[in-house]
Amino acid sequence: MSRMAWAGVVAFVTTAAIGCTTDDAVPPAPPATATSPTPTTSSVSTAPPTPTSQPAPANPVSLQALMTKKYNGGALKLERVLARNPAYTRYHVSYRSGFLTISGIMNVPSTPGPHPALVLNHGYIDPAVYTNGRGLMREQDYLARRGYVVLHTDYRNHAQSSKDPNAELTLRLGYTEDAINAVLALKTSQYVDPARIGMLGRSMGGGVTYNTLVAQPGLVKAAVVFAPVSSDAVDNFNRWTRPDRPLATQLLRRYGEPSSKPAFWRNLSAVNFFDRVTEPVLIHHGESDSTCPIAWSRESLAALKAAGKNATLYTYPGEEHAFGPAWPTSMARTVTFFNQHGV
Repeated sequence: MSRMAWAGVVAFVTTAAIGCTTDDAVPPAPPATATSPTPTTSSVSTAPPTPTSQPAPANPVSLQALMTKKYNGGALKLERVLARNPAYTRYHVSYRSGFLTISGIMNVPSTPGPHPALVLNHGYIDPAVYTNGRGLMREQDYLARRGYVVLHTDYRNHAQSSKDPNAELTLRLGYTEDAINAVLALKTSQYVDPARIGMLGRSMGGGVTYNTLVAQPGLVKAAVVFAPVSSDAVDNFNRWTRPDRPLATQLLRRYGEPSSKPAFWRNLSAVNFFDRVTEPVLIHHGESDSTCPIAWSRESLAALKAAGKNATLYTYPGEEHAFGPAWPTSMARTVTFFNQHGV
């Protein structure tokens, strides 16, 4: 299998080929006779307890570093119109993330605002071929047509975003920083109700979403992840990076093997900080996913439940990583979920 996306801070990939499938490589709309998915759900609806994991001085390459970081998301610019239809206008946009400028697309509904809004975190697409707004194309359109302002980030080193030469060596922590700053940028938009913002991520972007929830609890109202990578950094490293000996050797020389430096790897893994999550979480995962094993989502769900969080998992028999016939059902559930939780 070619190498693929791992979550911004919890996964590591090579710089050659794609592993977790690209977001734009999706099947056409499903036929009317598509088999309905069989949900396997688990839910905890208790009020979220006060987070107990406290940010502590740590390696700057860690989730603790993201917990204590000062964020400056803003300067959201609608730079030009890319497309227009009766339901929404699609803009090329940019916003500030630390010292960088991040590009993206933003769909703004034609109905009167302010609107609820969503930040979309895409899965891995080789930056060498990535273009503005690529990934989660179906979701961008679907959600805008249902009244959401949709901000799809390009991440640093993608499309017209600023370059970060250290992104790989810092294990893509910057992707999570860019997602957090995207939420802050949305809060400044005249089109957005700042109290009604959620987050959605696919594959690697699901990992970015997990990281956001533990790094900045309370930033969004609710979160949805599709076919996410593991919330344990070691799973992702072993699956995609370890087989690439040059990159793996470089990272292990710098940070150490998980067996010999467990604290470092623990502090990159969102699963170890799920007690900090304050938002309800919805997970979608296909039972036939050959890229990101469904066991990872079951383990993340169990960890969220063990921490007393409001978490639900839907599983879809026969669905692969990109989702096909069950995609409309998963999206209808997604919108219902966001509506139920104030987004």
